[in-house]
Amino acid sequence: MFGFTQGCLPMNRWDQLNSFFLKAGAKVIFGLNALAGRTIDSNGEAVGAWNYTNAESFIRYTVKKNYTIHGWELGNELCGSGVGTRVSADQYAADTAALQSVVENIYKNVDLKPLIIAPGGFYDSDWFKEYINKTIKSVDVVTHHIYNLGPGVDDHLVEKILDPSVLEGESGTFSGLHNIIKSSPTSAVAWVGEAGGAYNSGHNLVTNAFVFSFWYLDQLGMASKYDTKTYCRQSLVGGNYGLLNTTNFEPNPDYYSALLWHRLMGRNVLSTSFTGTEKIRLYTHCAKQSKGITLLLINLDNSTTVQAKLAFNSTMTLRRKHRSRTSHHKHKVHKTKIIKLPKGIDAKIRREEYHLTAKDGNLQSQTMLLNGNVLSVNSSGIIPRLEPLHVISAKPITVAPLSVVFAHMPGVIVPACKVQP
Repeated sequence: MFGFTQGCLPMNRWDQLNSFFLKAGAKVIFGLNALAGRTIDSNGEAVGAWNYTNAESFIRYTVKKNYTIHGWELGNELCGSGVGTRVSADQYAADTAALQSVVENIYKNVDLKPLIIAPGGFYDSDWFKEYINKTIKSVDVVTHHIYNLGPGVDDHLVEKILDPSVLEGESGTFSGLHNIIKSSPTSAVAWVGEAGGAYNSGHNLVTNAFVFSFWYLDQLGMASKYDTKTYCRQSLVGGNYGLLNTTNFEPNPDYYSALLWHRLMGRNVLSTSFTGTEKIRLYTHCAKQSKGITLLLINLDNSTTVQAKLAFNSTMTLRRKHRSRTSHHKHKVHKTKIIKLPKGIDAKIRREEYHLTAKDGNLQSQTMLLNGNVLSVNSSGIIPRLEPLHVISAKPITVAPLSVVFAHMPGVIVPACKVQP
């Protein structure tokens, strides 16, 4: 299919790749061809059982060479209506059980067992529900793909990215899969196995430019909110949506966005709301390897500077006040106890802020500024230090138009953050 039917991975190339993986410290997920042995019927569905002979031989070779594989994923975009063709949920479940049996047999004397991952396609509620309920004992990770912005050739991608309703639209996928898993006896977890936003390699100077960090960081926040355990970005390098420039391999803006997320946002997600404008996207986590909390604020408005103030109710749900340049809005008072920040905080406690903006205000620039300073590697390819601003914690968080702010508040301690996984 798609011209790759005769594709082949020679074992000497696999050896070279594993040498690279070892040097890079990469965790490797390998996608197996799930169409082997099937035929395509008149209505476009791939029928028949998966022929795992080639996959079994490949896995056996991999174990014999002592290569560490974090997970084996069965197939690519064959669930639901599929891309090019499709496989029924019932058949896919049987094939997943076959893969699990093959892996269990080959790895029986190996201490570190790989994950069984599937189906690696677009979310379809009925298909996923049937599949998950039929793979309770065979699948460890349920993966889905996200390209919610449509084709990369679309000339309106920037407008879509800046539209909060478009960003919020993907919450149905996350919440739907989360609810299916939660209501099933499965122990599997959800991953985003592939996400590039705009399919067919994205769009130059959009999906590899500053503006795409609005989409990417919002995705990371939303995925975490619905208990997604891993988010795989398409791609590290390649197409127009790589984290690295395809010519010189220097970081694109999303690389720095991902690095800040990785360093600042812990695993515990806090329930958060923002009152005043739909143009602010807001996520809050316990801080990573540090005391306190970290907020991520994304301002999609092209003219309004937002001043965000924090308040905490008795269940530690964050709430906000919002003030624009021209008006002031205050949220309705809830009948809950408001927990005040300690007296004297103005003089004693400071927070760390990381403000991300586009060079010269050009959203399609491939240069990102951190607190007004250009982010770029030095002549040796070394990533620059990501230095924060230190701000008195009692002051509102200022979020400039079309910017992103990470705010680490070490002085704010909530019960959910006392024990970090």
